[in-house]
Amino acid sequence: MNNLVTQSAEKFEEYVNTNGPLIGFDLGTKTIGVAVSDISRTIATPVTVIKRKKFLDDLEKIKDLEKKYSFVGIILGLPINMNGTEGPRCQSTRSFATKLSQITNHFICLWDERLSTLAAEKSLISSDISRKSRTKIIDKIAACYILQGFLDRLKNS
Repeated sequence: MNNLVTQSAEKFEEYVNTNGPLIGFDLGTKTIGVAVSDISRTIATPVTVIKRKKFLDDLEKIKDLEKKYSFVGIILGLPINMNGTEGPRCQSTRSFATKLSQITNHFICLWDERLSTLAAEKSLISSDISRKSRTKIIDKIAACYILQGFLDRLKNS
């Protein structure tokens, strides 16, 4: 990993010491769920789902988000297996993070996303959201869980 990508919340916080919102991504093979924090980094809000195409197309959409939200750092969900091991999706996430950091020059924290999609799904079901509606928004809700988990970790450190 390059020096802009870390799995340490503490290192990330040292790197990104300026005020400003953070953006959270739930990286999937077909979509990227997106959430953004407020400036004080207290609350995460789901904002959109990017339909994935080629990396450069994904990057253009991320740059559009940067203009809109002026985020100062990226939290990227790392899909660690329940037993703590890393599978092929972790490697593709790390690769995405490295390429993204080289092009955007933003610090990126890889954040354990275990159970984020399950938590998002349960939340939507308990809110009585239809299955069809859930599939359209599940990824941005999962991104929100990932980012909120990171924000909570920052507040408690």
